Amino acid sequence: MNVSMILSMSVFALAASASPGPVNLVCLSSGSQHPITKGLAFVTGATLGFIFLFFAVGMGLLSVLEQIPALTGLLRWSGILFLLYLSIKLALYDGQLADTQSGRPPGFMTGALMQWLNPKAWLASASGIGAYTSGNNIAEIIIFAALYLPICWLSLGSWVYAGVFLRRYITQPSILRSINRTLAALLMSSCIYLLFD
Repeated sequence: MNVSMILSMSVFALAASASPGPVNLVCLSSGSQHPITKGLAFVTGATLGFIFLFFAVGMGLLSVLEQIPALTGLLRWSGILFLLYLSIKLALYDGQLADTQSGRPPGFMTGALMQWLNPKAWLASASGIGAYTSGNNIAEIIIFAALYLPICWLSLGSWVYAGVFLRRYITQPSILRSINRTLAALLMSSCIYLLFD
């Protein structure tokens, strides 16, 4: 594998990881509401969850799912329901900061599970594997995953830090409520898109 292919894989991983999506929005929200360590625990779970999904897709999980339409439908509806649940939690956030906030931040397992229910993660895995690897070549998949791991973690982590920035400079509960309701509306709109796609 040559350097230009590695650079292409890295650019793809950066674009897929940094672009807005459900996981990125939860990272932003977590950074604005909770201590940064809690946000980074979610980031670590989401990153490792994605890498496991990436390997599974690379090893043929997507083709198995295409053979079982009921399982594909179940996965799709589970993802939509999970995103709706997260958008409702965001919408109900009262704007109080973490020291007075009783709600639990999304943690490691939520991050890992969210990637398996996230259509963006499935699309990024399938298109990345299809474009940059030749079939089930395990060596290429390992190299791609090794590139994806730090890029994904840093990209998601930057969304948490953006949330920390919001928290530091926007301390009025009414503004934080508005931000979280906007994020909730964006998450909910992604669910509506999935329903009609």
